[in-house]
Amino acid sequence: METAFTRLVGVRHPVMQTGMGWVAGPRLVSAAANAGALGVLASATMTLDQLRAAIREVAARTEAPFGVNLRADAADAGDRVRMIVEEGVRVASFALAPSRELIAELKEAGVVVIPSVGARRHAEKVAAWGADAVVVQGGEGGGHTGEVATTVLLPQVVDAVDLPVVA
Repeated sequence: METAFTRLVGVRHPVMQTGMGWVAGPRLVSAAANAGALGVLASATMTLDQLRAAIREVAARTEAPFGVNLRADAADAGDRVRMIVEEGVRVASFALAPSRELIAELKEAGVVVIPSVGARRHAEKVAAWGADAVVVQGGEGGGHTGEVATTVLLPQVVDAVDLPVVA
């Protein structure tokens, strides 16, 4: 099935496996990627050395595109962004909205940027800063983005931005 999302990230199916800490490691990410979805490594629970090793392990297990999920509020977010660029990772997703500067650095390197949002205004802000797509994550999806339910948030974001929206 071809959609704006599949064309954007280069996958066969419009499915994104999320970067769940301690769960989304190289085996899960490469399995998702090999099945045609976008697999996403969870980097927040890894040191920088562990992240580099995990990226390389995924790359050894699949030729398909995959991503790395980052916490924009991490003290070493800039170092993680530079690693993604150095290692040739196709997609950077964010558990919280990244800064304009992080988005610009990734975009300049050709990395697809997909922040998670929990409010319409967050989607509008990251879209204006150059994000390529957004993930709508309601309060039931881990609670990182707020308390609004995905079923309420999704139509608001779809109406607000002209980007692929993942729910």
